Amino acid sequence: MLTGLVSIKIVAALIGPTGIALLGQLNNFTQILLSVSNGGVILGVTKYLSETRDSRRKYLYYLGTAFWITLVLSLVSGLVLVLFSGYFSRIILNAPEYNYVFIIFGVTIILYAFNALLVAAMNGFKEYGKYIKVNILSSLVGLIFAVTLCYYYGLKGALISAVTFQSVVFFLTIIIVAHSKWFEWQIFTRLFSVKILKQLSHFSLMALVSAIFVPVSQIMVRNLISKNLSVNEAGIWEAMNRISSMYLFVIITSLSVYYLPRLSELKETNLIKKEVFSVYKLVIPFMVLSGLVIYFLRDFIIQVLFTSEFNNMRDLFSFQLSSDIIKMASWILGYILIARAMTREYIIMEILHCTLFVLFSWLFIPYFGAKGAIFGYLASQIFYFFTIAFILRNIFFSTKTNFKK
Repeated sequence: MLTGLVSIKIVAALIGPTGIALLGQLNNFTQILLSVSNGGVILGVTKYLSETRDSRRKYLYYLGTAFWITLVLSLVSGLVLVLFSGYFSRIILNAPEYNYVFIIFGVTIILYAFNALLVAAMNGFKEYGKYIKVNILSSLVGLIFAVTLCYYYGLKGALISAVTFQSVVFFLTIIIVAHSKWFEWQIFTRLFSVKILKQLSHFSLMALVSAIFVPVSQIMVRNLISKNLSVNEAGIWEAMNRISSMYLFVIITSLSVYYLPRLSELKETNLIKKEVFSVYKLVIPFMVLSGLVIYFLRDFIIQVLFTSEFNNMRDLFSFQLSSDIIKMASWILGYILIARAMTREYIIMEILHCTLFVLFSWLFIPYFGAKGAIFGYLASQIFYFFTIAFILRNIFFSTKTNFKK
């Protein structure tokens, strides 16, 4: 979060709201391609390794199968990026001259994909110390790349840094993970299982739907703001999202490191219920307190993190922060769908949620400006929370011991 604060201040000062808007478009696109490059198996790898970490033969099959999925899809993704770099530059960044950014991304995406796989393995084996080290290094490398390239090359440098820094992080991850007891070079290439491929496919569908629909919905909303208002206003909306992402990162990382593997281990309804409420007791008060602090310090935050060009962001804080609280309340429940491999329910929820976000934003932006996108975000989060609570009502009201869909 600290490196994010420094990075966004410098980048915002150097490239302004318009540059922030384009960077947001590129970041959303990279999220899509990174998930496609590993087949969306990352959450599945974490879940199954946490369940089989005491059985070498079992976890070898999961690692080997995930390796081959990642290798094939990352090579295909990289080839597509290189061959269609001009096309992606036009539809994502609205200018053909940035095609070199997508060529660089295509060449390095395989390193991104394998870095994500190694990090997921560390999480599954509960090597939290190493997991934290990798995340810290990733943040520091990202800061160095963003500040250095943006300072010397402006917007071009910012775009290049967004698609390259994880390549360096991969080599640092290898150094850290090489000392793990489970790590051997040959374990990734030796075994492949069609049965495990089918198991991981459930998580692939969930991850890919989320990785595609969420960024695409943000790209569409950003385009709506640009067309109805201006690219400058789209940059201000993106800056508001950046603030949310920075402080939500603390909670999201904690949920992915502890909460998801923990839910995967639990089989009894009463234990799942207990775990959910224990997480709520920690997360919701933290969210409310963080939201209040950020809201009352919003003028100071804009002054410190951005420039006077972003002053209009002040009116977005209250509804954005309220939406973030509901979002985290929803995610705590949503992780149950992932942990129990409830593929159909998860996919339907993600598609509906993202569709409503775009639809509400389309309705509200002409009347309320950039704040209309925040209203759309809030409305879609409220829908998501109550719908997912209804889907999982059996956990909280059933008297059965074992959890069933």
